[in-house]
Amino acid sequence: MFQLSHLIALAELHRTGTVTAAAQALNFTSSALSQQLARLEAEAGAPVLERVGRGVRLTPEGLVLVRHAQQIQAELELARAEVAAVRGEVAGVLRVASFQTLLLDVVPRTVQALAESHPALRIDLVHREVLPAIHGLLAHEFDLIVGEEFPGAPAAVVDGTSREDFLLDPLRLAVAPAEAEALDGARLAELAAHRWVLDPAGSPMGQWARSHCRDAGFEPVSGFEVTDPLLQVQLARTGLSPAFLPGLVGAEHLNGVSLLELPGRPHRRLYSLVRQASAEAPAILAFRTAMHASARQLRPPVAVGAVLG
Repeated sequence: MFQLSHLIALAELHRTGTVTAAAQALNFTSSALSQQLARLEAEAGAPVLERVGRGVRLTPEGLVLVRHAQQIQAELELARAEVAAVRGEVAGVLRVASFQTLLLDVVPRTVQALAESHPALRIDLVHREVLPAIHGLLAHEFDLIVGEEFPGAPAAVVDGTSREDFLLDPLRLAVAPAEAEALDGARLAELAAHRWVLDPAGSPMGQWARSHCRDAGFEPVSGFEVTDPLLQVQLARTGLSPAFLPGLVGAEHLNGVSLLELPGRPHRRLYSLVRQASAEAPAILAFRTAMHASARQLRPPVAVGAVLG
């Protein structure tokens, strides 16, 4: 008889690729995870791992067990969702991961609405960027995460998940008011000599920003590499550097900053992602409905002009 916990341990090792990463995802020590895998081999009567250099890989028998473990996990989660749906109960704990700009307005408004409409549902929020949030979703650390997709860079399809788009968020140029007046109707390339406020090059926002500048004919020089949009606003406010800002940074944060529309009026697409087996769970449906309603209430800050390509 197979122990489900042992099968889950093997499936997590398959997903993460190393014993250390799998142990961290499951909140085990590496030695405890190794013990679980050894017990699974005894249950299977066959090796499930083999040494490859300093690491391990799954044997054919191990891959068979992973496939069944994933099916069992999905069926159990589906069963929980269907039982909750039959009871019609929106209750329990929903673990949600989101990046910062949504946490400024949309997600708190969603949580407040759910506290009024479904007081038996508790929302636990965690600040995570998209890629680690996806890993957390697949490891059952989170029940729902929020993702973003930038122009020209479609998000990868994540097997075993359900995606719902809920917002097109405009991307604008933020500068000091004196600069905005001079730049209105000018070309973005006129800012080529500036030192920019940019997200890290490996981040989705950072990749898009650099690509947008290249399309305008120049390579932006990063004077400040910052992930916090409110700090980006502050740097733009002082006139030190231009910055790209999403519309979710509301007008209440933009005193002393002017926004200009960018060539092509680009937007990023925001979406929620859940495991496919839990997509119809009442708590998931309630959160998505409330978040969509909160997003519809948004009014992006008004741009005072536009730069050209």
